[in-house]
Amino acid sequence: MPILLFLIDTSASMNQRTDLGTSYLDIAKGAVELFLKLRARDPASRGDRYMLVTYDEPPYCIKAGWKENHATFMSELKNLQASGLTTLGQALRSSFDLLNLNRLISGIDNYGQGRNPFFLEPSILITITDGNKLTSTAGIQEELHLPLNSPLPGSELTKEPFRWDQRLFALVLRLPGLASTEPEQLGSVPTDESAITQMCEVTGGRSYCVRTQRMLNQCLESLVQKVQSGVVINFEKTGPDPLPIGEDGFMDSSRPSSSFAAQPWHSCHKLIYVRPNSKTGVPVGHWPIPESFWPDQNLPSLPPRTSHPIVRFSCVDCEPMVIDKLPFDKYELEPSPLTQYILERKSPHTCWQVFVTSSGKYNELGYPFGYLKASTTLTCVNLFVMPYNYPVLLPLLDDLFKVHKLKPNLKWRQAFDNYLKTLPPYYLLPLKKALRMMGAPNLISDNLDCGLSYSVISYLKKLSQQVVLVKTNKQKSFALRSAFPYSLV
Repeated sequence: MPILLFLIDTSASMNQRTDLGTSYLDIAKGAVELFLKLRARDPASRGDRYMLVTYDEPPYCIKAGWKENHATFMSELKNLQASGLTTLGQALRSSFDLLNLNRLISGIDNYGQGRNPFFLEPSILITITDGNKLTSTAGIQEELHLPLNSPLPGSELTKEPFRWDQRLFALVLRLPGLASTEPEQLGSVPTDESAITQMCEVTGGRSYCVRTQRMLNQCLESLVQKVQSGVVINFEKTGPDPLPIGEDGFMDSSRPSSSFAAQPWHSCHKLIYVRPNSKTGVPVGHWPIPESFWPDQNLPSLPPRTSHPIVRFSCVDCEPMVIDKLPFDKYELEPSPLTQYILERKSPHTCWQVFVTSSGKYNELGYPFGYLKASTTLTCVNLFVMPYNYPVLLPLLDDLFKVHKLKPNLKWRQAFDNYLKTLPPYYLLPLKKALRMMGAPNLISDNLDCGLSYSVISYLKKLSQQVVLVKTNKQKSFALRSAFPYSLV
């Protein structure tokens, strides 16, 4: 169920008028209404949730949140007025806090236990602003700063205010006050040069510099296509570049590889699409992306994680590994310089292994947890997520079924126990489930240890209870504001 949060600039400068006599705020309201109409064409939009936030002081900035229905959203949108300061940083922080309100209750972020791409709450934030100087009660600000302190319990567990399934897009209105005599330039809409652009790109989104009504309509059509279920990942190359491939499709060692020069495909910050299951309508998966630390019962607290995992890929060609009945997860990568480079190599029968640094106990890079591979038709690149250190596990399981017929000898058991020692503790439960599905339910004991200390487990439970209280207080404050809209309470 996608969440679409509209953050509308209600600073006084939004009262400026275009050559048609319409205020920027009216254009923003019309843009939201047109977006809803365009989005309604997609049957999947029936599950959408809409939220409305403004540049007002919190908590009054939240006009429609988790509890408000669509009628309230439309009514609040219609009644917006432009009269305040351009407090973009505070408004963004309030927006992200609103989106993150339920995450600790649902356990969606799974702190310290691996990141599950299939357990997500895809959110698109669309801010509509005039891109004027950022202002606060202290004066004009040259740079965009989000308040570091959040009233939301547990916000310190993630370094950034956003999460990997939340992307920010900005429509920056630059419509002229006088009619232009020059013909309108057609083509793609450029990014804006205001402070919001970098913040958009950091989340995996982008900004649009909107100079005409036609451009605005073009941007809204583009934004509707951005409503995708997925999570953003940082893909980073580790090790040397691969040898170039010759015209015959084989490695060409006579041609120099560009190992020492940074290439766009070496580092990509892109979405992986998490498709819903055709039968249930919700994504289904089996394996997490590992944490960038080894869980230890002696750790008094969890290290804060980055919102986007850093997944490193090695350009050594390997054979894609799968065995009968062992589940794996497959995610298509959003087109990028990396996917273009892999597809141009025209090598759909080899793959590049992926790692998360510091995920393992015994080596710095960690062990492979999956691989990148071009589709057989060379139309897209997929991330295959497998059990951790799968190159060791899969041959063991193959032997278990084909050689030992589910009656392993002592040598096999010792090898399997050695493998389990390389496995982060949070992989034990999904591996046990997978082995049960395969017909080998008793290889891993029932007394599973998640690897977290008692103090960390207690803290996460306490946070969940605190969030319930914060949520209740927010709802009370919204009810009070609705009853007394002009009160200073």
